[in-house]
Amino acid sequence: MVEQTVAKDDPDKKALACDGLLLPASNEVWLRFLDGRPLSAVTTVFLAWCCQDLAARGQSALVLVWDTASWHSSQAVQTRIGAHNRRVKPTGQGVRLIVCPLPITSPWLNPSEPRWVHTKRRVVEPTRLLSARERAERVCDALDCTDHAPIPIPEKAAVRPAHGATASAPAYQTHSLIPEQAA
Repeated sequence: MVEQTVAKDDPDKKALACDGLLLPASNEVWLRFLDGRPLSAVTTVFLAWCCQDLAARGQSALVLVWDTASWHSSQAVQTRIGAHNRRVKPTGQGVRLIVCPLPITSPWLNPSEPRWVHTKRRVVEPTRLLSARERAERVCDALDCTDHAPIPIPEKAAVRPAHGATASAPAYQTHSLIPEQAA
């Protein structure tokens, strides 16, 4: 394999990020690629999307086996999950979220990790750089999943406060994890 270099004026994304969900019972993988880098506000959008689809399937809970990525363990995400579960539990409508955090540096405990390792090997192109679109298509082909519309960066999360300043309204407050019809 030869190291590939990217032209400095290349408008294509240098990195590609996605949120994913492995459903072992049905052997399904759900992916949503991101317009930008992983953020807490994007994680809450992804969880809302998952909850809505799972509720339509009659699921009552989703177990999240999560590593210690900042967008998983952030106070914003934990607050949203807590608020979501407090609304879902009494009514029984919607999908409860159960977070099972993994210990630091323990990828072998994550049930989706073997799939990612094999997917990365199947996606790589030894002779040329792939565009972001090509990488996304190859990932979806390798995991046999649908390429859904990317998750946009929520407007409030796209603008970061200056160093030392605080945001007047945290970005995670703009997204509900409960589907509109269940709220």
